[in-house]
Amino acid sequence: MGAKRESSSGSTPGGSGDADRRIGRRALIVGGAAAAVGTGVLARDELARLWWRLPGVERPRDDGAVDYAGARWVAASDANWRRADRPDDFSIDMVIVHVTQGSFDSAVRAFQDPGHKAAAHYIVGQDGRVTQMIRELDVAYHAGNRDYNERSVGIEHEGFVDRPQDFTAEMYAASARLTAGICARYGIPLDRKHILGHVEVPGTDHTDPGPHWDWDRYLKLVRRAATSLPTSGPSGGPSGGPSGGPSAGPSGSPSRSGV
Repeated sequence: MGAKRESSSGSTPGGSGDADRRIGRRALIVGGAAAAVGTGVLARDELARLWWRLPGVERPRDDGAVDYAGARWVAASDANWRRADRPDDFSIDMVIVHVTQGSFDSAVRAFQDPGHKAAAHYIVGQDGRVTQMIRELDVAYHAGNRDYNERSVGIEHEGFVDRPQDFTAEMYAASARLTAGICARYGIPLDRKHILGHVEVPGTDHTDPGPHWDWDRYLKLVRRAATSLPTSGPSGGPSGGPSGGPSAGPSGSPSRSGV
């Protein structure tokens, strides 16, 4: 969400033109897999990993599951995101910081509205609560740029860009733990080239998180949170819970929201 610039860049807002290109990619994968099977090159475990990428086959999902153990699940409207199987369909190499330009509850309502045509994966409140509305597996329409949507996880923060008092210590700390977990899951560097604001997305007409967002403070908190994360478990997916608790790795094994 966030405040818009007075003069729009003319880009397609919220990813409304974000067409699904999974079928083309999967057709290439399936064709390559079939050729490999014919020559006996592709191993059985590789086939097991690829079977669900056939057209019409979807990775199993659990209702109410979250990728971050500290989050509460509230589903966004299907019109505001696109089903995917990241990071296999599209690599994830960015976290994008947004500001809601409104209350926590108004952001939730907007993301549940099919007419809004945009939503982020997470919303972080001024009190530190975290709500997940779209799985990290899927492409959220949050950046106003198709390529950035496909490659990123979007995090909204409750408040207004011109009100520095809205960016509370609880919000910074909770968001930093969330971002540290996301970056650990996908091997994202903890720097400003990979953790960026909505305003920095090419073609956007938004200005968030605005001049009062303290990037130095935020990156320090993210790096500190990253040092407290446990090492990878047997599945190879690092944890991203609020205090090192379990969370989903790239394999898509989710935590339960507890709601």
